[in-house]
Amino acid sequence: MKGLLSNIKIFIPEGTYIKDPESSNLGKRIIENSIVIIEKIGFENFNFKKLGKEIGSNESSIYRYFESKHELLIYLTSWYWGWIEYQLVLETYSINDSKNKLIRAIDVVTRKTKQDNNYGHINEVILNKIIIHENSKCYLTKEVDNENKVGYFKAYKRVIKRLAEIISLYDKSYKYALSLAGTITESALHQHYMKLHFPSVTSCSELLSPTEFLTNLTLNTLRNGK
Repeated sequence: MKGLLSNIKIFIPEGTYIKDPESSNLGKRIIENSIVIIEKIGFENFNFKKLGKEIGSNESSIYRYFESKHELLIYLTSWYWGWIEYQLVLETYSINDSKNKLIRAIDVVTRKTKQDNNYGHINEVILNKIIIHENSKCYLTKEVDNENKVGYFKAYKRVIKRLAEIISLYDKSYKYALSLAGTITESALHQHYMKLHFPSVTSCSELLSPTEFLTNLTLNTLRNGK
C-alpha cells in the first residue's frame, strides 16, 4: 500500500495553474523555491519578481505556469491537503478498531509534519509552516464561492469528509461529525500558530501538542466521554 501511494501523483485542480508545474524542471523549481520564499518572507511580501530572481528565470516565465500568486498559493495548499489525504488513507486503512482508527486519523491531520522523501522538490516540513500561517488566505476572499464551484478546495474538503466518516464510525449517534472534523482540522492549524506566536494563551507547548489536546477534546465529546 505504501509503495503504491508513493507512486501516485497528487491531484491538483487544473484551474489553479496554466501549465502543470510537474511537467517540467522549471515548473518543479518554481514550486520548490516558492515554498522556501513564502515561508521566509510571508505571502504578502512574496511576488513573482522575487521568485524569478531566486530561480534565475524571467518573471514572465512564471506567469506561463500561474496566473497570479493567489493561484500559486491555492496550488500549494491543494497539494498539501492531497498529501495529507494520502497519509490518512495509508495510516488508517488497516485499523479495524474504530477508536484506534480515530486516534490515528486525528494524529495524521494535526501532528507536526515530517519530511516525505517521495516528493524531492517539495519540502513538506516547510510547506506545513506555510499552511499554518497562510491556509485561510486561500478562501477568505470575495471569490471563494466561484473558486469553490470549480473545485479549488476539493482536497481540503476531502480530508474533512474522510475524518468525519471515521468519527461517525466510532460514534454513529453523534450528529455533528462534519462540524467536528472541520473544527479539528482548523483548530490544529490555529493551535500550532498560537503555540508559535501567542504561547501565553494556549495550553499547547513543547510538552503538550495540539494532537494531544484535540484527541482529548474529541474523545471526551464523543460517546459522552466514554
